[in-house]
Amino acid sequence: MTDRQESGAAEKGRTNQQQRGIHTVEKIGGTSMSRARELLDTILIGKRKGDALYNRVFVVSAFGGITDKLLEHKKSGEPGVYALFSHADNEHGWMEALSAVSRAMHTINEEMFEEAADRHAADDFVRERIEGARGCLIDLQRLCSYGHFQLGEHMQTIRELLSALGEAHSANNLALLLRRSGVNARFIDLTGWRDETQPSLNERIEQAFDEIDLSRELPIVTGYSQCREGLMREFDRGYSEVTFATIAALTGAREAIIHKEFHLSSADPRLVGPENVRKIGRTNYDVADQLSNMGMEAIHPKAAKKLRQAGVPLRVANAFEPEDPGTLIDAEPADGVGVEMVTGLPVTSLELFEQDMVGVKGYDAAILESLTRHRVRIVSKSSNANSIVHHLEATLKSVRRVERDLAERYPAARITARRAGMVSVIGRDLTGLGVMLEGLKALDEAGVKPLASQETGRGVDVQFLVRSEDLEKAVKALHRAFIEEGEETLKEAA
Repeated sequence: MTDRQESGAAEKGRTNQQQRGIHTVEKIGGTSMSRARELLDTILIGKRKGDALYNRVFVVSAFGGITDKLLEHKKSGEPGVYALFSHADNEHGWMEALSAVSRAMHTINEEMFEEAADRHAADDFVRERIEGARGCLIDLQRLCSYGHFQLGEHMQTIRELLSALGEAHSANNLALLLRRSGVNARFIDLTGWRDETQPSLNERIEQAFDEIDLSRELPIVTGYSQCREGLMREFDRGYSEVTFATIAALTGAREAIIHKEFHLSSADPRLVGPENVRKIGRTNYDVADQLSNMGMEAIHPKAAKKLRQAGVPLRVANAFEPEDPGTLIDAEPADGVGVEMVTGLPVTSLELFEQDMVGVKGYDAAILESLTRHRVRIVSKSSNANSIVHHLEATLKSVRRVERDLAERYPAARITARRAGMVSVIGRDLTGLGVMLEGLKALDEAGVKPLASQETGRGVDVQFLVRSEDLEKAVKALHRAFIEEGEETLKEAA
């Protein structure tokens, strides 16, 4: 989508917000969806009755683990149907993997539905979608056995087709479950299944919501939306949040809400202990962007941009604590200085050193071109007279490809890559708090020797680079210094 289109969508969102502005658009993640029956007693129905059940839209992700089976495991990289199909010498691997997805979906249906009629309806839906996808892949494989057709040209489409199966399954199931519970739920399928048209994302959403009465219907919407822009081409597995944000902007939602299985907290409670974290409560989109950069997404940055431009505030809430308002994210500046979160991320530090670099242009551009071509994400970077260091979130294979590119381009350069940990102290306003100095003191007291530290001067984050084996220790030390022991030390230092 162009900037002009996004601006137009944002303007339309603001207009709609003035006209309607009473409904919410809410997203449920895959881990929470796997506890769908519990959600009936919290965010879906709970104590609501009558009209209170409506004026809400739910956008759902696939059940936990299903997208990993369809594509590839997000963390381990274990191949799913897509990865097996893209490298298949024969049909057996991907076909068995697709059958395994079908079995997993049927197991979910069995656990989710007590009534046989609902379970049979859910099973029929899975069978139709899975076998339809299987037939499509077989036909494509047969077609590409001829030299005139190249499989690689269709792989992005196949990735989207497979991914859509997970969201369609979960949305259909949730709509069935709600209808059984007396709610007038409506399954909204944005996946383009057997749809020969190629609408834009905005057009598909507008068509789907054209005849919906939000005051009397509860739409359950697929997180994946098929459109001519190709969501996965740009966002890969962040597409559901983009769908969610676009719906909120186009329909002029009063608020966008993301339901997670935990609160947006000052650190990962599994790392520093649930008794030591605090709920953020209120922050802004600037902090949300910093969290996204550190791999701890409150929301995809492109989705956040859509909401921010449309003037729609975002709330991140715990799906299983419906009475707690969670954390509100808007565009407002901080009403005071303070640290809000400490988070860490494993990175690979790629350094290019060449003695003759000083005063010569082009090195930075060449590195960025290679990183972009190999789809390597930059977390942070630094440079001096004769070296440039990029801290990357990437697989070792991708980094090696970049190294080979740069070695060919600059044969006299020394190129090194090492695993490290990046820890970031984040807040809406850190001005005057001496975060870098106090952070270095805290790391020293914890026995952690930092490799580097930097701040941009904007007063929203300070980054510390540590050895990879010290990452968790560093997060705990900095969280203890800035959150658990309060901010009195910072104020005194300021």
